[in-house]
Amino acid sequence: MFENLTERLSDSLRRVAGKAALTEDNIKDTLREVRQALLEADVALPVVKDFVDQVRERAVGQEVMKSLSPGQAFLKIVQAELVSAMGEANEGLDLSAQPPAVILMAGLQGSGKTTSVGKLSKLLKAQGKKVVVVSADVYRPAAIRQLETLASDVGVTFFPSDESQKPADIAAAALQSAKIQFADVLIVDTAGRLAVDEAMMAEIRDLHAQIKPVETLFVVDAMTGQDAATTAQAFNEALPLTGVILSKADADSRGGAALSVRAVTGKPIKFLGVGEKTDALEAFHPDRIASRILGMGDILSLIEEAERKLDKQKADKLAKKMKKGGKGFDLEDFRDQLQQMSNMGGITSMLDKLPGMSGMAQAAANVDTRQFARMEAIINSMTPKERRNPDLLNGSRKRRITQGSGTSVQDLNRLLKQHKQMQKMMKKMSNKGAMQNMMRGLQGMMPPGGGFPPR
Repeated sequence: MFENLTERLSDSLRRVAGKAALTEDNIKDTLREVRQALLEADVALPVVKDFVDQVRERAVGQEVMKSLSPGQAFLKIVQAELVSAMGEANEGLDLSAQPPAVILMAGLQGSGKTTSVGKLSKLLKAQGKKVVVVSADVYRPAAIRQLETLASDVGVTFFPSDESQKPADIAAAALQSAKIQFADVLIVDTAGRLAVDEAMMAEIRDLHAQIKPVETLFVVDAMTGQDAATTAQAFNEALPLTGVILSKADADSRGGAALSVRAVTGKPIKFLGVGEKTDALEAFHPDRIASRILGMGDILSLIEEAERKLDKQKADKLAKKMKKGGKGFDLEDFRDQLQQMSNMGGITSMLDKLPGMSGMAQAAANVDTRQFARMEAIINSMTPKERRNPDLLNGSRKRRITQGSGTSVQDLNRLLKQHKQMQKMMKKMSNKGAMQNMMRGLQGMMPPGGGFPPR
């Protein structure tokens, strides 16, 4: 998300570098380009106008501090205004009501609402909450079964319902059942429509009155840009929304919805859906998102994600081998690292959160990610003895492995070469000047094209 906006803003902000002071004249062209970048990102026009006006008002006449160049001072102002547009801080869920706290999910059809219910229930379960989910969508075929499957996948309780029931009756029965089970949270999935209509609004208003939720979250597709804010506003006029979940944020490179929703509706964005997996839901932190937009990275989110998703035991095992200069780093360890990287959303997601690495993240996005699955398949086709001692691999063993994994001998040789390069890099990192050695090693670690050639 935000790749295009990051690139355009970075180019624009370079114009003020080297100036002695920030004046109306020397920031005029930069502001025009910032305005154009925001419009291309599909940010709502009133939001763009207010943003540019605020930046101009704060920047003009500001003296450059000794510790900051004009470019840095202007960047600081732009960052502050981005944070202001999206909300000053993350506003989490308020579940302080008497259990079960009810969360009502609303949104248009196809916005990712049911998937977001599964993701949110998994997040709450990880926080120690006992969660019950129910579908009040009696119009879309398979909606109830989809939620039942998701509930089973994430390990939360599913309350059954069917198409013959009224949504308000389903929700009331689910609430009663959640009380009996001493559940902490009840999440109610509602029906979506292809467009906002009065029948839909009347039904969800009745549902809201019936169960009195503590949180009413509107799920909106980030790819709809500023239309997301318009739709959220229409729902907010019919329902007392408490927040917004932006789904499919990983698929949109513009970011207009994130910058428009808060300003248009006055409601905070509470979560971002950043992938298809059930753990791909992030708390929305405006300051971190602003840093990411400006190419300054998001180290805090990367650390939090690592704490949630990485296997600490495997990470400790790798760290010990790195301290020994890669001694004992075998293909089983290599496979573990591929799996860990996949759990973190892949190399693109990780680079996107590192300061100054957004350009590399865009380049990595062009890499055929199927190569990592092929590498894992090759390693899985080996015997445990071969994984621990790759030097055993002769011609006949290689043929057996590649036939079992559906790959070629060239693919296997390339994998073995990358494994050797990682061992060499670890050896360099165990010596002094490790960082410089590591950067050289990283450049040579991936062959041209990023691994296996596309098929």
